[in-house]
Amino acid sequence: MAATRTAQAHWEGSLFEGAGQVTLASSGIGTYDVSWPARTEEPNGTTSPEELIAAAHSACFCMAFSNALDKAGTPPTSLDVKADVTFVPGEGITTSHLTVTGVVPGISEEDFVKAAEGAKDGCPVSQALKGVEITFEASLAS
Repeated sequence: MAATRTAQAHWEGSLFEGAGQVTLASSGIGTYDVSWPARTEEPNGTTSPEELIAAAHSACFCMAFSNALDKAGTPPTSLDVKADVTFVPGEGITTSHLTVTGVVPGISEEDFVKAAEGAKDGCPVSQALKGVEITFEASLAS
């Protein structure tokens, strides 16, 4: 079954002096301020497209990785994923780096890393970001 989700944005002013808002319309969970300085300098309570992509990438990777581990007979107790998405002015979004730590009973570190690699490649958001270098670090929680 296909699903479509909607967000909408409103912007006022020029790129460098202007600002806007993005609304997560499908869920209705909020409207967030966006600006050029939040993209290239400090966020100061304002989000950016890269932060929204990082949120999407980390959540999607969790889902894909959880499913892969479950299908392999080692369902995770928990997965914690951080996505760092880098934007370079004049170049665009250049990288997304995923850092995952998991509690997965009955799996070796080697198999955990191998499954993470597969999830990184198979995650739908990773697929959408094919023009971006995607790297990862994976480790089992001690």
